[in-house]
Amino acid sequence: MILSSRITGVKVSPTLAITAFAKQMKASGVDVVNFAAGEPDWDTPDSIKEAAIDAIKSGFTKYTPTSGLPELKQAIIEKFQKDNQLIYKPEQIVVSSGAKHSLYNILQVIIDVNDEVIISSPYWVSYPEMVALATGKPVIVETKEKNNFKLEIKDLEEAITKKTKVLILNSPSNPTGCIYSKDELTEIAKICVAKGIFCISDEIYEKLIYDGNQHVSIGALNNKIYDLTFTVNGVSKTFSMTGWRIGYLAGPLEAVSGILRLQDHSTSCPSSISQKAAIAALKLDSSFIDSMVSEFEKRRNFIMQKLENFKLISYIRPAGAFYIFCNVSKTGLSSQEFCRRLLEEIWIAAIPGKEFGNDKYVRFSFATSMEDIKKGLDRLSDWLNKKF
Repeated sequence: MILSSRITGVKVSPTLAITAFAKQMKASGVDVVNFAAGEPDWDTPDSIKEAAIDAIKSGFTKYTPTSGLPELKQAIIEKFQKDNQLIYKPEQIVVSSGAKHSLYNILQVIIDVNDEVIISSPYWVSYPEMVALATGKPVIVETKEKNNFKLEIKDLEEAITKKTKVLILNSPSNPTGCIYSKDELTEIAKICVAKGIFCISDEIYEKLIYDGNQHVSIGALNNKIYDLTFTVNGVSKTFSMTGWRIGYLAGPLEAVSGILRLQDHSTSCPSSISQKAAIAALKLDSSFIDSMVSEFEKRRNFIMQKLENFKLISYIRPAGAFYIFCNVSKTGLSSQEFCRRLLEEIWIAAIPGKEFGNDKYVRFSFATSMEDIKKGLDRLSDWLNKKF
């Protein structure tokens, strides 16, 4: 057998696969409405592009330190202090090839065989696979629609065993858009501290928040939870830089030094050019983000208004990110069958909820134009009325 046992059980990422297939169909002339995308549909701001072009023209095309350029790490430190009230030293930070890479590195370094990692469902599709690749055991805790799919304290407590090593938090969440309040995070932090459980806080959507909600970093609550927290972020979503592949993490020094050694012998440094672009991004004023959030909120509100008239589909109001998680169980179809038929019959791409841990739901992204949103919802309404 060619493949190792650790890779044979890992599934292909459905979000990437469906998004790629939808783009391929569109390129071949099919009028696909892509509600599958996990990236903003804005172009990267010109000032960020210019920083990358300047890096290329000046010959800044060589290796950098594995953990990232000192000036980028300083920009990250300033961002953490200003936005998240988190104080980190340069040696506590590693810049990687995307936030996904940062998450992977953390799990590889702190998880031993059969260590348990608590993940609330619905979850981002890669969390369980990353845990498995680190030889750990994903412990899935189901959340309830009535609680906006947020982890409840009693369920968290019941999931903890002597083997529990890590809790993964994602706020704002992919796919549900839920946001944890300061009070909710405080209760979670108390449990992590009492049990000595590490917390990986995936905050990649932190700026994409609506209805006047506030983002809170769990690591900023007190010194005890700070010592147990890995804060993960990046420039992909906030600055529409998904293809630039720059993410970063900060956390306990001992673990971060291990992550640095892992990255030394795997990818080494991220792209030097992308790092220069990331410095420009972190120094950008808020106008780009503000306009993007305003437009996303407008799209979200439009979709919710339209869905109110759909008898067979319900939803939970997303407080952040750019997804709306819709209950399609009244159609009698599984999420996979629902999405297959959408793509084949009316050329709409969406992501089955089964891949996120809940087969009653489908994830629709509103990181696409208002024109496509209107077109897609009209198609969906007509299809539901005719087929069901």
